[in-house]
Amino acid sequence: MASDAEEFLAHANKDLSHGIDTSVPHSARIWNYWLGGKDNFAVDQEAGNQYAELFPGIFDLAKSERAFLGRAIQYLVSEAGVRQFLDVGTGLPTEDNTHQVAQRLAADCRIVYVDNDPLVLAHANALLVGAPEGATHYINADMRDPQRILAEAAGLLDFAQPVGLLFMGVLGHVTEHDEARAIVSGLLDALPSGSYLALNDGVNTNEAFNRAQQSYDDTGAVPYRLRSPQQIAQFFDGLQVVEPGIVPLPLWRPDLGEPGAPQAMDAVGGVGMKP
Repeated sequence: MASDAEEFLAHANKDLSHGIDTSVPHSARIWNYWLGGKDNFAVDQEAGNQYAELFPGIFDLAKSERAFLGRAIQYLVSEAGVRQFLDVGTGLPTEDNTHQVAQRLAADCRIVYVDNDPLVLAHANALLVGAPEGATHYINADMRDPQRILAEAAGLLDFAQPVGLLFMGVLGHVTEHDEARAIVSGLLDALPSGSYLALNDGVNTNEAFNRAQQSYDDTGAVPYRLRSPQQIAQFFDGLQVVEPGIVPLPLWRPDLGEPGAPQAMDAVGGVGMKP
């Protein structure tokens, strides 16, 4: 049976002139597969399964990242009072997207998504729709172009008020660490005092994880750089880091999530406020 993505594209553009290459796996579609979504192709499923053969924990890691997103947004809306978000590297819509979590808590939240994957763009207008009281917008841009992101986001977000800046499992696409830090700081510099950074990513402390990622990179797909926990903590330099700090994802405020003992995970994240 065809997936939702395949059916969508068959109706939208039979010759795939949108530029979506279904012969090469793509990280956004693979991530969608690991999360149990249907917006992926056979090549993505095969790559995802090959990855999981080397690192079976990837399915749990993907779900843990999604859960962290929900808890981080819950903190930002309910405790920090944030009402607008800039989500960089949106990925394909699944359940509990940023706007859904935020607007359940406060219907007037405004969310700007940023991504540059053609399949994400094709789904965005139909699926990333916010509550009537708030607003949701999508920017087709590369995270390496912060000036364009800021210019377009200013049409919906008020940069005189705090913004929640989100990078959820995407900065590994920027393989040079200094460049990745410059992207984060470049966007944060444009945001007012009281804004927040919420960020998570996989770490290079598990050799099976490293081998799986290297094997994926060797396929010719866009590479992804796993960083050390110390490198991920550097993204928060100059910020007031919210307790419990930069920690394995299940350990970040588990009281805001589902009950049960949190487990260690090969991904870390945290939330920090701009003074």
